[in-house]
Amino acid sequence: MSGHSKWATTKHKKAVIDARRGKLFARLIKNIEVAARQGGADPAGNPTLYDAIQKARKSSVPLDNIDRAVKRGSGAEAGGADWQTIMYEGYGPSGVAVLVECLTDNRNRAASEVRVAMTRNGGSMADPGSVSYLFNRKGVVIVPKSAGLTEDDLLMIVLDRGAEEVNDLGESFEVVSEATDLVGVRKAIQDAGCDYESADATFLPSVSVQLDEEGARKVFKLLEALEDADDVQNVYANFDVSDDVMAAIG
Repeated sequence: MSGHSKWATTKHKKAVIDARRGKLFARLIKNIEVAARQGGADPAGNPTLYDAIQKARKSSVPLDNIDRAVKRGSGAEAGGADWQTIMYEGYGPSGVAVLVECLTDNRNRAASEVRVAMTRNGGSMADPGSVSYLFNRKGVVIVPKSAGLTEDDLLMIVLDRGAEEVNDLGESFEVVSEATDLVGVRKAIQDAGCDYESADATFLPSVSVQLDEEGARKVFKLLEALEDADDVQNVYANFDVSDDVMAAIG
């Protein structure tokens, strides 16, 4: 899991500063619209919207864009799309299991985008349920080490709020809980006066495939191709890579 987490964290930081910035912004805006539509426009009473807004702000999405997304999602402003969440399953190089979460207003377009990205990059589509059983829905909060906490300090803060483990990712800590405990864990960190990078309900693998450098390069190429698709919101995969392999890939 550590390799996958480091890849996800590195990928996010890279996305903020390179040509994928616009695509990242679009995904964050979609999350805000959906959260506002499902739970209302008040972040104080809608934890999912609160976290979506915080993530967008930390990624430097303009406040005007955030406000308009909340209004579109809640119906206060026209123009909101009927976003639907669709999960696709498949296998990548080295037998890595892949879950692709789409947020789209066109199911046919989303399916086509995912299939093309898979088949052109050494992957293949799989039947529903054939891959998803390898993943568990979890809450993940990323806390930067710049917050000044040690791993033990953080564990003491979150343990009574449902946290299951704290993992060292190098420049940050990853706090894992059940998805239903995510808000409680995030609030505990905030109540302790600490900053956090992100708080998300995500899918973590229960079993991982260890990749060598060649396998990792192929898997990363597939995952990046999937994430380049406009309708793809998140990609999850059950691989692990060593620090040496990560360093070799750069």
